Amino acid sequence: MRILIAEDDDIIADGVSRSLGQAGYSVDWAAHGEAAEEALLAHSYDLLVLDLGLPRLSGLEVLKRLRARHSTIPVLILTALDGTHDRVRGLDLGADDYMVKPFELAELEARVRALTRRATGNSPAIVCGSLSFDPVGRVTQIDGVPLDLSAREIGLLEILLARMGRLVSKDQLVDHLCGWGEEVSHNAIEVYVHRLRKKLESGGIKIATVRGLGYCLERPQGE
Repeated sequence: MRILIAEDDDIIADGVSRSLGQAGYSVDWAAHGEAAEEALLAHSYDLLVLDLGLPRLSGLEVLKRLRARHSTIPVLILTALDGTHDRVRGLDLGADDYMVKPFELAELEARVRALTRRATGNSPAIVCGSLSFDPVGRVTQIDGVPLDLSAREIGLLEILLARMGRLVSKDQLVDHLCGWGEEVSHNAIEVYVHRLRKKLESGGIKIATVRGLGYCLERPQGE
């Protein structure tokens, strides 16, 4: 899942980005409203974490434009404005949740999980043979036993499962796994795939390499 954080405070943005990144999300950061607007027009996101006090273009205006385009992306407002009027206005414009600074990262992560769960309609885990993946809780199991996967491995598995049986290029994997400003080489992708492949072997789950093109998570026989 890909999340956009629109926040002009570098320290807060860095902390939230690191926290959500460690949870297995791909995170982009926009430092002002115009950048957030451009990002939302150019990319598809699963959640927007939005500060109201953004420079250049206010968070409320970003939200207003987003909903005017009939976008249903969940929006979590994260702001220092804690007045009832501010809450009501944000929610009336289409925000799904509202958090006031300062806040605890653990609570933020819980609210992110709740919003993404609601957006996916509490969808069941994705199943591939003996493997199951909960896209909201970010938990992977083989025969009911949890797998210890890194954030990169979780992101890699997520896109392979979403395109099960189809080729996924290395460029597509880089785009899915990385936020802005991050650089991941094709060699690094090969390393992540190798590590994930080894962890999936016990369940008979296979990631095929299509030399020079990319990778494919094979559908188990009979599915």
